[in-house]
Amino acid sequence: MASTGEDTTIQYFKKGAAVEISSNDEGFRGSWFEGTVIRPPSETTTPILSRSKRNSVRNQYNKNKKNTLRVLVEYKNLMEDEAGTKRLREELDLVQLRPPPPREKLQSFKFNEEVDAYYNEGWWEGVVTGVLGNDMYSVFFRGNREQIDFKASQLRLHREWVKGKWIPPLEDVPPLELEHDEKVSAQIELKLNNEEIIEFGEGALVEVSSDEDGFEGAWFAATVIKKLDERKYLIEYQNLRNDDDTEFVKEEVDTLHIRPCPPEVGQIDSFEVLDEVDALYNDGWWVGVISKVFKGNKYTVYFRGTNENLKFKHSDLRRHQEWINGKWVIASSQDLKS
Repeated sequence: MASTGEDTTIQYFKKGAAVEISSNDEGFRGSWFEGTVIRPPSETTTPILSRSKRNSVRNQYNKNKKNTLRVLVEYKNLMEDEAGTKRLREELDLVQLRPPPPREKLQSFKFNEEVDAYYNEGWWEGVVTGVLGNDMYSVFFRGNREQIDFKASQLRLHREWVKGKWIPPLEDVPPLELEHDEKVSAQIELKLNNEEIIEFGEGALVEVSSDEDGFEGAWFAATVIKKLDERKYLIEYQNLRNDDDTEFVKEEVDTLHIRPCPPEVGQIDSFEVLDEVDALYNDGWWVGVISKVFKGNKYTVYFRGTNENLKFKHSDLRRHQEWINGKWVIASSQDLKS
């Protein structure tokens, strides 16, 4: 049966409706591609097998995935064949779709502002790490830890589609004057990531992320056992145990998925709606956005990866920080040294 959230948004996904499509495939997370609904939402049962080493966390995630609404879509710019004669079609979960956000008047962007950048036929979520002048900006992409320079015409303010509403709300502005094709043809300058490679010694306390389905945006505490090569470490999780519950899970991770533990940022009395936070849940820290504030220092946090809202105490939240180019960056645009 469809959830209340699905009931309120299903009206946007009728046959022929224009949509934006997200992907859970590795290398495409955080991207949105234009498409059209071919067959509207219908309910189906999709059993998902858990992976052994994270059963307890995975099973909790799967409870919300067994009965889901599926939609057949056709991509606008992605082709099924190399000749480019047939558009790609896929059957996807409803939570992977959203209406296209209305186009807005060109605007300037600020350091550390979250944006979507048009690149490789899709919109990719990133954060502004440099204001270069002449309407040029450097954008950092968390998924592959690359930094690319874009023109302002290739960027839009990042928004989340939550229960039929855009967060933050859309401003009352005139339509964007530039046509979409003009933005596609704009020049993109690709920069190799200059991120400093941090060395982690034996016994160092770190946090580790995963690209596995259902774990996007989560960081788990771990200890470095040893360095394997220039780009890889052997770590032991502090809270994740094996199936027999006899020892903590050990795993090889590359430098893209390991970082120092975030520093303390001082006492935070309360969070506000739209604050980006990390929530302690299922033995890890999961990045989310405050969607509602309650009395008694309690909050509802929205998680993009699963399109869920969960309630947390203040003590189970921390201010979200990004590890970018060897520095900690928080929403206040303050750099924190590691």
